[in-house]
Amino acid sequence: MAKHIFDGIKAVDFGWVGVGPVASAYLAGHGATVVRVESTLRPETLRTMGPFKDGVPGINRSVFFTGANADKYGITLHFGHHKATEVALRLVKWAAVVTAGYTPGVMERWGLSYEECCKVNPEIIVLNTCMQGQTGPHKLYRGYGVQMGALSGFYYVTGWPDREPTLIFGAYTDFINLRYTAFLLMAALDYRRRTGKGQYIDQSQFEGALQFFAPPILDYVVNKRIMERMGNRDPYAAPHGAYPCRGEDRWCVIAVFNDQEWHSFCKVIGNPEWTRDPKFATLSARKENEDELDAFVAEWTKSYAPEQVMVMMQAEGVAAGAVQRAEDVHSDPQLKQRPHFITMTHSEIGPHIYQSRAYKLSKTPAEHFRAAPCIGEHNEYVYKELLGMSDDELADLMAEGVLD
Repeated sequence: MAKHIFDGIKAVDFGWVGVGPVASAYLAGHGATVVRVESTLRPETLRTMGPFKDGVPGINRSVFFTGANADKYGITLHFGHHKATEVALRLVKWAAVVTAGYTPGVMERWGLSYEECCKVNPEIIVLNTCMQGQTGPHKLYRGYGVQMGALSGFYYVTGWPDREPTLIFGAYTDFINLRYTAFLLMAALDYRRRTGKGQYIDQSQFEGALQFFAPPILDYVVNKRIMERMGNRDPYAAPHGAYPCRGEDRWCVIAVFNDQEWHSFCKVIGNPEWTRDPKFATLSARKENEDELDAFVAEWTKSYAPEQVMVMMQAEGVAAGAVQRAEDVHSDPQLKQRPHFITMTHSEIGPHIYQSRAYKLSKTPAEHFRAAPCIGEHNEYVYKELLGMSDDELADLMAEGVLD
């Protein structure tokens, strides 16, 4: 058995920002040789976004980019040059997988349509992941996960009922679709292993995101109800929310769904007199008097640290969790024990913390092999060692500006 499940698999990543690049990073973390293709003339968006190591901006200093591109080789290629397509097709011929993340027409303009790729590599797997897929009336709509979060409905239902919709932190739908994309690639690789045939995968991130929005959509289709913003509340639980705790901006979330949990909750807080009021006796009664209930709960939680509230509630079977800051997550004892955070040395920014995979495979564990590449860092290795170019050929391409 191979040490890693994708040992021997070769992939070329023409992706952009999050979904495609992170999906190919899953392959790289399991042994695949992944080459990330970029351009200094049009830097990848994540390279221009902070946070930057030590707060110093730079094309190779974004920790956002490094987190999405660990374990890959990095090369440059200038698609504005007429020789770029020839070089790119040599990469396609070498690879088993090609990933991209563009609206219709981009790969075709570069001479890298699925049909052209198949001419040099009939077994190639090509995946293109973009906002709304490669077909349909909205196929040319471009954007990022923040636009997709709005389009797919997540922002409308997020926030307080008396305020405007709230932006979910980060490009939320990216985090849904990158995992779909990784599994799509795995399924295609398994199909190729069994049949010797590649395939073209057209992923619409809009449609992928809607899988996580199915209950409100179904409720509208069946009952004509439109889900509205409700803050931290839940129609089937009370109390349910984030409650202030001792300290500056410290919070703990608590969720009580049934009578047994309610009695346990009351026990934890000492069974004060107000808990025996008929207006809190049942879930429906608590929902009708939720503002008053939340005020009572907050009055109790503010005397304790969030970790204390969490431990006391969990000990009695009540769902609760401290709202953690970045420093809390980094020092979390559970994550330290697994271990989740590891340190690798980047060529420019030096030692840097990466997240390992959130799962452990006993026979073929994921592994970090190298930090994310600086732009064009592995030009010589990839073009000479992997593609077999001579010194003279590589020098000519560099002199002509093909490798920018």
